[in-house]
Amino acid sequence: MKLMASIKKEVLLLLSDKVGLSIMFLMPLLLVFIITIIQDSAYKMVNENKVSLIISNQDKGAQGEKLIQLLNESGLFELQQENDLQSAALKNFLLDENKLTALYIPANFSEKLKEKASQISQTLTFELGLSEIDQNTPEVKLPNLDFYHDPVLQENYSYSITNVIASFLNVIENELMIASIYTEVGIEKSPEDFKAKIMSNKIVINRIPAKNDEHMINPNSTQHNVPAWTIFAMFFMVVSLGSNIVKERVNGSFLRLKTMPTNYTHILSAKMIVYMMVAVLQFILIFSIGMLVFPLIGLPKLVLPSAFLAFIVMMLMCSLAAVSYALMIGALSKTQEQSNGIGAISIIIFAALGGIWVPTFVMPEYLQIISSFSPMHWCLEGFYILFLKGGSWSQLFPVIGFLFIFIAVCQITTYTKLKLEKLI
Repeated sequence: MKLMASIKKEVLLLLSDKVGLSIMFLMPLLLVFIITIIQDSAYKMVNENKVSLIISNQDKGAQGEKLIQLLNESGLFELQQENDLQSAALKNFLLDENKLTALYIPANFSEKLKEKASQISQTLTFELGLSEIDQNTPEVKLPNLDFYHDPVLQENYSYSITNVIASFLNVIENELMIASIYTEVGIEKSPEDFKAKIMSNKIVINRIPAKNDEHMINPNSTQHNVPAWTIFAMFFMVVSLGSNIVKERVNGSFLRLKTMPTNYTHILSAKMIVYMMVAVLQFILIFSIGMLVFPLIGLPKLVLPSAFLAFIVMMLMCSLAAVSYALMIGALSKTQEQSNGIGAISIIIFAALGGIWVPTFVMPEYLQIISSFSPMHWCLEGFYILFLKGGSWSQLFPVIGFLFIFIAVCQITTYTKLKLEKLI
């Protein structure tokens, strides 16, 4: 009965904290919507949407047009030709028109490609003893293509685009080289079927996510972001719960409890139960949004893992870890300002190190080691194992083990600090 009375009191206290409730529920909803929409748009930009590409073709031969044809047939680009622009003017035009990329093809593009192909074929036939070669012929230097991109375009995107252009250049160079080799050995025209076979001899790379459950959907922006930002929001309860603990210690509530037929252990237990319920409600609310609302606004639907029991265990372990950390911050802080400041900043650091904002695999090796001490890293790893990899219990054991240690450390620290202050 005493515990139920304490729980009722904590629920009423929590409902009166409008700011705390908004941080725990409204903030994560906004974050999940905004981040998922942005990341989904980035995925579509890479995989579905065409990239705007302005082309200034100054080439007098056929190879410049051949390159433009290959770029157009790829379906990756939305081409706009501005052949009256020189290289410097093309850069200014790109910025003025607010386009993403531009390509300048120089006047001697075809000529130099043919010269290089001829030189390579002469060297090859000379090595085979089929012809002689002029040793005094200078090395042919291939022309440079100028690729301009808007400074806001991230470096990985610009690298991807230049790699695509480079692959088409290889196609053109190989085609010219085959024709030149046939000419060197005395065949006026290379067989079109042979050329076609050489050009089409490409190895296809199949992209296959390494999942334990092959029936799971492929990873998408929703499967990545909904669990990640739910974890972030859940740990942010430190602002509400931590300051609540400090407030009761500062205003003398603990001392008044000593004169009543109860003890602070009941109060702490009630707080843990209430805030565990809040964390579970956060999961239910945000995951329901991902399952029901996201498809209505064009975002991928959140699909729960088939290992539902493991999902429940991970949800409860993460909730208990967040509650335990908030209790520890509240017990160690001397003022509400300390609790709010230390709690909020530490959660942001945990999120940054734990892979909530940036994947840990892109971090330097020493930061990857440090990230192992972030509880959010292990919470996120557990959900990724379930949502993205279709993992088993054996893969979850290290995650559950670390979270158990983290919870135990937080609980022992909280109990020891309150015991030293003779509050329990």
